[in-house]
Amino acid sequence: MEDMLQVGVITATHGIRGEVKVFPTTDDPARFKEAQRLVLDTGKERLPLKVSNVRFFKQFVILKFEGIDHINEIEKYKKCSLLVSREDAVPLGEDEYFVADMIGLSVVTEDEEPFGILKDVIETGANDVYAIASEKYGEVLIPAIKECILEVDMEAGRMKIHLMDGLV
Repeated sequence: MEDMLQVGVITATHGIRGEVKVFPTTDDPARFKEAQRLVLDTGKERLPLKVSNVRFFKQFVILKFEGIDHINEIEKYKKCSLLVSREDAVPLGEDEYFVADMIGLSVVTEDEEPFGILKDVIETGANDVYAIASEKYGEVLIPAIKECILEVDMEAGRMKIHLMDGLV
């Protein structure tokens, strides 16, 4: 398991006072209101940042960090990821998992037959969709609903699914 989780990506600067426009990669952008500490992943190093202001604009989050007060100080970090430590992450509810932990789960059918590997989680309006790489069927998209996802065992690293008619 990774100790850092991505919560957003800096897409652009916002104004000249050091604010940035962030595309949230968390399912609930309102969580940025609670975030006090974030880590900027530059690709070469990880820089700790303290959030001093949070605003929302369309699908973006506008962030201001302490000690960064000019566009020139933050502009070089466009396209960089913002991370949160696992201990600072929002607690998960029942049957909720971090996507980063789910990628790579081995997938089996309800008959315990190996089916494939979970490669991606696609967020849609209604429910998530799991992209599973299967040797037999290629990429298979399974809706993340109780009728299809029978069990997720993070400790064992596996997911049990029910293949509804028409999915493969």
